Amino acid sequence: MAALGAKSSYLITLLKLFLLLHIVQHIQAASEPGKWTLNVDSKNIHEQNKFIFRKTLFNSSTIYLQWMSEDCKHPVNLSISWYLRNSHCYDEVFGLDNSQVNNYFKLNAEVREGGTGFFVFHEYELIECGQQVHGDELAVKSFDVPRKIMKSESTASEKEETMGKNATTKSEDEEVQERMTSSVVPPYAVARAWEDGPYMFIVHVEETGSSSEPRGGSEESKAWKLQLEIRMLGPYQYISVSEWPLMCFYMVMCIIYVLLGVLWLGLSACYWRDLLRIQFWIGGVVFLGMLEKAVYYAEFQSIRYNGVSVQGAVVFAEILSAVKRTLARVLVIIASLGYGIVKPRLGALLHRVVGVGLVYLTFSIVEGVLRVNTEQGGTGRLLCDIVLALTDSCIVWWIFISLAQTMKLLRLRRNLVKLSLYRHFTNTLIFTVIASVIFIIWMSKTFKFSKCQSDWRELWIDDAFWRFLFSIVLLVIMFLWRPSINSQRYAFTPLIDEMSDEEKEEMNETFEGMKIRGMKMESNGSAKASKVDEDLKWVEENIPSSIADMAPLLDSDEENITTQFEISKME
Repeated sequence: MAALGAKSSYLITLLKLFLLLHIVQHIQAASEPGKWTLNVDSKNIHEQNKFIFRKTLFNSSTIYLQWMSEDCKHPVNLSISWYLRNSHCYDEVFGLDNSQVNNYFKLNAEVREGGTGFFVFHEYELIECGQQVHGDELAVKSFDVPRKIMKSESTASEKEETMGKNATTKSEDEEVQERMTSSVVPPYAVARAWEDGPYMFIVHVEETGSSSEPRGGSEESKAWKLQLEIRMLGPYQYISVSEWPLMCFYMVMCIIYVLLGVLWLGLSACYWRDLLRIQFWIGGVVFLGMLEKAVYYAEFQSIRYNGVSVQGAVVFAEILSAVKRTLARVLVIIASLGYGIVKPRLGALLHRVVGVGLVYLTFSIVEGVLRVNTEQGGTGRLLCDIVLALTDSCIVWWIFISLAQTMKLLRLRRNLVKLSLYRHFTNTLIFTVIASVIFIIWMSKTFKFSKCQSDWRELWIDDAFWRFLFSIVLLVIMFLWRPSINSQRYAFTPLIDEMSDEEKEEMNETFEGMKIRGMKMESNGSAKASKVDEDLKWVEENIPSSIADMAPLLDSDEENITTQFEISKME
């Protein structure tokens, strides 16, 4: 008991840390598209004339800017320019608010510490919107050479340290310049990436007026519309460098889940007579996991080849993921409660399990939909994160309490086969909790609480780790509860597995107030034996139980002859 208490206190500490750090997950909100359509007109140009597009690009990725269409009631001169800048800090690019775009446009200095890189600025001559404009009007004949971003004011000692690195910096600049000047410019291309990393592409459109503008005309006669298309293509089409590993991960996991599903289906078909109820739950979780990985992989394929993701498919993937995670948690809960192993049914606990599952499913769906539809986290998403963190912590605590009670019951019954199964299951869950806490601390230190998220290449691990860890737990559960010819030895047996304390309390509550015949309660609460019990006791005491006990009662032949002789004398 002392060891169990020490383990419980250790788990309490882990769960508190798990609860505090659970909210910092999901560093990356939504997938990065590779194609955008920019609509500009005379009405919104006064509210916003600078438009920003963000993406993590491969080296030598090409940026295209194409003039799609225009609708000008009268000739108008438009001033169009763009600004391309990369940064070694991921959060500087993707955490940039639209209100801060003006501070970066045409800027050649470092804004955030560690946000070094290069930039390119290009401005076109005035374009008259009244005439027919060709689609390649914004294309360039040769790529502009990127210029180094100047660092902020530094101390004298820092300047002395950078003097020794000038040769390396110059060689890097010359290499970038040679790559740009030797590159062949494709149609509609305007710029090319010079290294792997996050980029911001800012397009500036401004109306400068026209000499032929009609005086005293209405607002409708002065209205104009413009549509531009921005595309960013790399060596793997539109997929970004930060999402390419994640797409490969989903492809591998989808193949693994297909193999697991086929294996589980084959074992279930071979031993269908000996299947347990919990094995049907495991099969459902495997099927949902396979479907989830396939949908996510299809989403990344859509982004890769089309540049945009299907919004309905993204929402469906998040809902499917929420259902799978909820079903997985319910599976672990009922397994820890001993459903089908030490008890035939959940009884009153069924309502608690269903309630917890519905709460987690609801907030998980809401959080997923908000995450893919909003770039920045709002109050609603923060509330969902807090509720999910509390629910997850309560689920983990409930699981370990139930496992302790189930193992104690199996130990009292001396059922070593089932006890060994639950020991392996408990050790797996303890390893899962410890690994989760360690990973959350590392992610928080590396991304959430860092001044510059320079390790942006590892962002995909934030999503992949949790799915891989869940797959390990599912694989352990599949191995422990695999269908076999001996599956029934783990099933609940009424002659061996007695009723649990909760079922006894439930039965007492059911028959409470009913009169039981043949039983009388004494003042101390003990039952008095009925008349039937007394008769049985008298039979045991007076009637012999074997032939040997009856031998003294049988008369011999001599005694029978003597008795008949005495009777004849009396007559």
